[in-house]
Amino acid sequence: MGSANTPAVALLRRQRTPHGQHPYEVPVGAEYGRSVAAALGVALERVCKTLVATVDGVLTVAVVPVSGELDLKALAAAAGGKRAAVADRAAAERATGYVRGGISPLGQKRRLPTVVDASVTEFDTVYVSGGRRGLQVSLSPADLIRLTDATVAAIARPIMS
Repeated sequence: MGSANTPAVALLRRQRTPHGQHPYEVPVGAEYGRSVAAALGVALERVCKTLVATVDGVLTVAVVPVSGELDLKALAAAAGGKRAAVADRAAAERATGYVRGGISPLGQKRRLPTVVDASVTEFDTVYVSGGRRGLQVSLSPADLIRLTDATVAAIARPIMS
C-alpha cells in the first residue's frame, strides 16, 4: 500500500516530520474511536480524536484521547474564552477542509486555534486522523503540538459509563 496523499500527510512530509501511516478498516456503526484503537492494536489513551468546537464564537480544535471526552468548560478556559460548544458539522468541515470522521488537526484549510489534551504528552507517539476515514498517522506529541501551534491543557475527562 502506497502512502496517502492528504493535506495532513503532505504537511508532515513538507516539514520532514517523522511519522507513520496506519490504514485501517472500521465496521460501520462501530464505536469509532475504540474500533480504530482495536484495529491498530494501540492503547485507547494514545489514539486521539479531533473535535471542532466554538469558543466564544471562534472555531477551535480540541485533540483528546478516545479514552476520554472533551470537557467544554476546560476547553473554553484553555482557549482564553468563557463558553464553548460543539461546532456545527458543516462549519467544521468548511473550515478544516476535511469530512467528519476524517478531520485531522494537521494540514487544515484554515489553521484554527488548537488545544491538545495534556495526557498525550505522556507517550512517545500518538495517533491522530491522517485526513480521511481509514487513515491514522502516528507522530510524537511534541511534533503534533509544534505543527498545530497548540496550547496544552487538561481538556479531557473520563467517559462516564
